[in-house]
Amino acid sequence: MQILCIDLEGVLVPEIWIAFAEETGVEELKRTTRDEPDYEALMRYRLEILNQHGFTLSQIQEVIATLAPLPGASQFVEKVRERGELIILSDTFTQFAGPLMKQLGNPTLFCHELEVSEDGEIIDYRLRIPDHKRKAVESLQRLNFEVIAVGDSYNDLGMLQCADHQILFRPPEFLAREHPDLAVVQDHEYLLKKIESFAP
Repeated sequence: MQILCIDLEGVLVPEIWIAFAEETGVEELKRTTRDEPDYEALMRYRLEILNQHGFTLSQIQEVIATLAPLPGASQFVEKVRERGELIILSDTFTQFAGPLMKQLGNPTLFCHELEVSEDGEIIDYRLRIPDHKRKAVESLQRLNFEVIAVGDSYNDLGMLQCADHQILFRPPEFLAREHPDLAVVQDHEYLLKKIESFAP
């Protein structure tokens, strides 16, 4: 039995941190896992910037509430769920994902959590487990699932490299060059066709 494990930001929805950076004008927050391979270093960097500017969780959530899935993403998710199982593996946070997941039809999401003070300051984050995307794929394989993995950034490489079938979705050119063995697609229509090509 096949199962699809897919990243969220950059594949199905806009990059939340970039949207917040554009709204606030704080360019430093545009740095994402497309730029920084070390996720924990990236999050420490983000938290420091949030603290410097006094940004709160509610301010980020206000921006998220204005976002919509990428064009074609909702229809893609609907069609994929008609043919089989789907799990979104993301390094986002439960406090961010709700409005966007609702627009996608509330598929299964594995992600992390933020630690927030009583006044709404984001003080830390809690990883579900380190390297959770790769470990989720490996666990599904031990349950005898054939895993198709889709991602777009450095933090997706672990799950891509251990999956049975791997696809990069609109990756930065340098990432595609660094991993020429990974299939690359640029839109959700072709992504669906690529996934269907793996049908047993």
